[in-house]
Amino acid sequence: MNKFKYYFVLLLAGIAIVSCNKKDDDDVVVEPLRDYQEQFNVDNADIEEYLKTNYITVDNTTMDVTMSPITDAAAQPSIMSYLNSATFPKLVLRDIDVHGIKYKMYYLVLREGTGLAPMNTDGVVTAYKGEYLKRVAKTDTEAEHLTTTMFEQVVYPTGMLDLYSTIIGWSEVFPQFKTGTTSYNADGSANYQDFGAGVLFIPSGLAYYAYPPSSSSIPAYSPLIFSIKLYNIQRLDHENNGYTSAGVLVPNPDGVFDYQEDIDGDGYVRDYRNKTLYPNPPAKNPDDTDGDGIPDFLDQDDDGDGYTTRLEITKPTDQVGWGTLEGQPFYFGISKYYPFDPVLDNPNTPNVDETEPRGIPAFSASGTPDYTSPGRLRIHLDKDHHTAK
Repeated sequence: MNKFKYYFVLLLAGIAIVSCNKKDDDDVVVEPLRDYQEQFNVDNADIEEYLKTNYITVDNTTMDVTMSPITDAAAQPSIMSYLNSATFPKLVLRDIDVHGIKYKMYYLVLREGTGLAPMNTDGVVTAYKGEYLKRVAKTDTEAEHLTTTMFEQVVYPTGMLDLYSTIIGWSEVFPQFKTGTTSYNADGSANYQDFGAGVLFIPSGLAYYAYPPSSSSIPAYSPLIFSIKLYNIQRLDHENNGYTSAGVLVPNPDGVFDYQEDIDGDGYVRDYRNKTLYPNPPAKNPDDTDGDGIPDFLDQDDDGDGYTTRLEITKPTDQVGWGTLEGQPFYFGISKYYPFDPVLDNPNTPNVDETEPRGIPAFSASGTPDYTSPGRLRIHLDKDHHTAK
């Protein structure tokens, strides 16, 4: 979905927007890039006005939601009235620090979900409807007012979207929802139940700002409203080779999923080398083990010991499938790489034994490998394991 490609890396201080309005046949009008804080102030005022002047109608079976202008305040509570509600629907305000300012982003939780929450770099299978919010100026026949225009809708998603490549408003708030359960019909179609559902109210600085996709109808500097249903997630592994082919980064995953490289366990990993997004980064990235500036989810050598993570989690060649351990027959598992943690057999595939009895090992000072202890320091995060062995 090209509309959700992440274009903020293109935002440099000297870039300007070229308007099609000409002063004469040779000159064009150039609008300097707007100040992030000033634009957020405008966006936030519009979003808060919308929240105060509209109400919701929710179908509790499908979790479809309709937002309409309030005409009867007694019978139609505003969306803003759900702020910090003890029950659902609940309107939540999240602080997001990018561009050197603190954005406040509202999102409405209709239902949290009962399954897993994605990381901010996971893939999501989601139905959604996207609208942009626009203020219409006063005319002789109409008062000044806010209006929404739908620009895209996906009712039956057929693939996953990588949150690492979407707008910030998505990657920051989708982790606040969970999946539900899934069953399948005889024709292979999916039935989703108890999934997380909500509405995101996204200021333009957390959306496309001055650079909406050329293929869309979204005006520059538009706040966006997304109704979303989180059906499923896919764990992803984002290391790359540092160069692009046909404009796309060449992947080179290290074999450890991003969510397993979330060292502080908060559900978010970030690359503070992007100075447009993070002009004032923290002194230490909590998800950068070796402190080299590259977060673990993008680092080929997490512990900075000169050995790639992929090499460190590779099993000895004689420890794949059936072999011998301490003189006895032993099943080592089918993968040539250690999984993050030991893996149980999948009962849905009776003809294949997916059991991986040993996860990524740690080594004690004496060099004895530990394959199973919870919380062990794994070799791809242990600078000393090579000398210890």
